[in-house]
Amino acid sequence: MDWKHFKSGTDIRGVAIDGVQGEPLDLTDDAVSTMAKAFAAWLSGQTGKPCDTLTVSLGRDSRLSGPRLTDAVCKGLTDCGVTVLSCGLCSTPAMFMSTLELPADGAIQLTASHHPYHRNGLKFFRPTGGLEGGDIANILALCDAGDLPQGGQGRVIETAYMPRYAAELRQMIIDGVGVGDRPLQGFHIVVDAGNGAGGFYATDVLAPLGADITGSQFLDPDGRFPNHIPNPENPDAMASVCAATVAAKADLGVIFDTDVDRAGCVGADGKEINRNRLVALAAAIALEQYPGGTVVTDSVTSDGLKVFIEQTLGGKHHRFKRGYKNVINEAIRLNTEGVSAPLAIETSGHAALIDNYFLDDGAYLITRIIIKAAGLKKQGRTIDDLIAALAEPAEGKELRFAIKAPEFRAYGEDVLQKLEAFAVQNGWVLADDSREGVRISFSADDGDGWALLRLSVHDPVMPMNIESNKEGGCRVIVRKLAGFMSGFEQLDCSQMTTYLEG
Repeated sequence: MDWKHFKSGTDIRGVAIDGVQGEPLDLTDDAVSTMAKAFAAWLSGQTGKPCDTLTVSLGRDSRLSGPRLTDAVCKGLTDCGVTVLSCGLCSTPAMFMSTLELPADGAIQLTASHHPYHRNGLKFFRPTGGLEGGDIANILALCDAGDLPQGGQGRVIETAYMPRYAAELRQMIIDGVGVGDRPLQGFHIVVDAGNGAGGFYATDVLAPLGADITGSQFLDPDGRFPNHIPNPENPDAMASVCAATVAAKADLGVIFDTDVDRAGCVGADGKEINRNRLVALAAAIALEQYPGGTVVTDSVTSDGLKVFIEQTLGGKHHRFKRGYKNVINEAIRLNTEGVSAPLAIETSGHAALIDNYFLDDGAYLITRIIIKAAGLKKQGRTIDDLIAALAEPAEGKELRFAIKAPEFRAYGEDVLQKLEAFAVQNGWVLADDSREGVRISFSADDGDGWALLRLSVHDPVMPMNIESNKEGGCRVIVRKLAGFMSGFEQLDCSQMTTYLEG
């Protein structure tokens, strides 16, 4: 078996349900049990503890394949002698917290985030945080080697951890709002869990604190995801929660992805607080506690966001690379070097704060937002007031160019090098804070915006993100780059052609 193909950044991903054309089942019981054994062997090496003294907590999201994969992981771990704390339906951030609070030597969450119903995967934690890509490669190498522990007599202990996790979020709101044990009385919040693992937030966190949660939707776990993709970046999902928030006349709407490590929200007017608006809101809350701090974001944030963070909030904006783990690790690095960086956040909705172990936890971020919103409500204000000064682009577009060359990374790097020279030749302005790809600013006469071409974190693809401050400006910018981009034979620019002809 080619074990390496299961690696997806810092996760393991694969096909867990058969029947989708062109995607054969590869997360079989045997494969998953082998991965669990390899994790146990790797964890033993990291901790210096024999496998039969290790404890691993295990959770899953709402996917249909979750119960089967749970059994397969339990079999692999117990065959190594590991004690398994089986937590059932859980959020991914809760599984990290379980390593600290149960405690456990490691944790596994069975999830594939927002990916289709037939896919699933394994995400791993230690008390020090989530595993890195190199750790995943090492675990899969152990699978390939095949010399794994066996013959152990571990046991499975059914463990109800989510009630404890929910109770801690409730206490956080009680402490943060500071008006007794029902601090959300009179506050109306709509929650959209997308039939993932996030329904608990409405029923077990908000409702017991007095919040009105009528109008909340898709709270019941259903691994078919019959209503919409549980993904704050998905336009249909955001349109659904926006409509639900307005229909309920709620103060706030909240949406989670499948495993609750990402979130987005909606104002009372039905306007989404997502992507740059969510980054701006999270930055406003974080920098209130850490004045002058640095906000680390991914590379595709807008020019207006940089102005908002640095001029309105008085912080510093540090654009980095795509990939939530990249953003988090960069914030951690800055802090170790003495730079105050309290927030790491991707426009995808992954957000991690320094006072929560730099864990990307959608429920924690929303809890911080709700605490702030409850305080503002007493003043007759809303969270929209916090980001009113954010200048937003008139339009945005992402195009994706597949690289057909076998050595796709080297080919892509060559394209970027030549684009940078092409931009200089044309007198265009290169961003002085770009740490990924080539970001070019265009004047009011040339499209009034910017374009960023970069290499995908994992795939043989070059995404191009474009934003403009005027309608039609994105097409103007793309036209200026079209001749250059079409000059590369191994780059599929068909999306660009379709966009310009549309």
